[in-house]
Amino acid sequence: MRKVFRPIALVTGLALLAGCGSTDGTAEIAASSAGSSAASMAVSSSSAAAPAPARCGSAELAELTLRQKLAQRLVVGVTGAADAKAVVDAEQIGGIFVGSWTDMSILTDGAAAKLSKAQDVPLMVTVDQEGGRVSRLKSVGVDLPSARSVRASGATPAQVRAQSKAAGQKMAKLGITVDFAPVLDVSDEDDDDVIGDRSYSNDPAVVTEYAGAFAQGLADAGIMPVYKHFPGHGSGSGDSHVGAVRTPPLAQMQNTDLAPYRTLLRDPGTAGVMVGHLIVPGLTASDTPASISPRAIGMLRTGKGYDGPAFDGVIFSDDLSGMKAITDKYSIDQAVLRAFQAGSDIGLWLTTAQVPKVLNTLEQAVADGKLNRSRIDDSVVRILRAKGVLRC
Repeated sequence: MRKVFRPIALVTGLALLAGCGSTDGTAEIAASSAGSSAASMAVSSSSAAAPAPARCGSAELAELTLRQKLAQRLVVGVTGAADAKAVVDAEQIGGIFVGSWTDMSILTDGAAAKLSKAQDVPLMVTVDQEGGRVSRLKSVGVDLPSARSVRASGATPAQVRAQSKAAGQKMAKLGITVDFAPVLDVSDEDDDDVIGDRSYSNDPAVVTEYAGAFAQGLADAGIMPVYKHFPGHGSGSGDSHVGAVRTPPLAQMQNTDLAPYRTLLRDPGTAGVMVGHLIVPGLTASDTPASISPRAIGMLRTGKGYDGPAFDGVIFSDDLSGMKAITDKYSIDQAVLRAFQAGSDIGLWLTTAQVPKVLNTLEQAVADGKLNRSRIDDSVVRILRAKGVLRC
């Protein structure tokens, strides 16, 4: 692959691009067929018409094979620098995830940053750095208080923005480009429950104000923030790490859990959104988490169903390999396939071993008509835009 990609900035604003989530996998295939037929009719009916302008990213997409496009949509956990280099060299994946099990020398000695810069398309180097008990970078000097303790201390949103900017600047020096934070969940759970002190408040207006400030601070530092866990984990029935989680009905979530997304996604800037493994009565099927639900991701993408804005930023799945809400039913390759069929741009999981199998399954799904090539391109364009490769 020729080196044609030149990142414009670490992260850039996310402009609108057509490509909304379908209501189910069959609808995706039908839409693809309909689109092909419509295109053929247009060509035959007006051969003299002016050629359509090239789509955003058409030159960059032309430089990628199908497997490379699919690989750009994978972000996987690594144990250290050698593990990261091996999987990136072998499959040109789109990003790596630094977790609690990762040898942090991948960051402190600059290996992650060097590996990213060596690629034709830079990597997303991602981490969970919320603060409090979810502080994966504490050992390397990046720490923040929990969301709830920030509120309890009397800190203002402006102070939160300054704190997260300072933390983001430290992350950027370590080679981090994406932080899976802040939490938008609206909750009054006990501190040590699954969301608990990770939530700013049980008042959605407070969550909106403080989480928005945290995200802006990260963006100020050149780090891509990721709001989570759509459509809202704060009132869920349990912990998706250990089993299925059900939320209150969609109608009940409208003015609580969904309110922060309705406001903050009107002007998301560089932010992405992570979709949780949450079964939502009135939205998802009774046995289908939002992370693999076309209706849930379609609601996020279009805004329809919760009176929100259309969102054309990058949509991440929550972890697909370490959470029993998914793994009790699906192998990793099937989980990633279902997340993509539902409309996620990026599948996230914790290890590198299954990357070839996942890509083989995805390629076969394209061949079988179970994944739409145009929607794959839409996702890759969103990812390239988020990485600063495209500004369109």
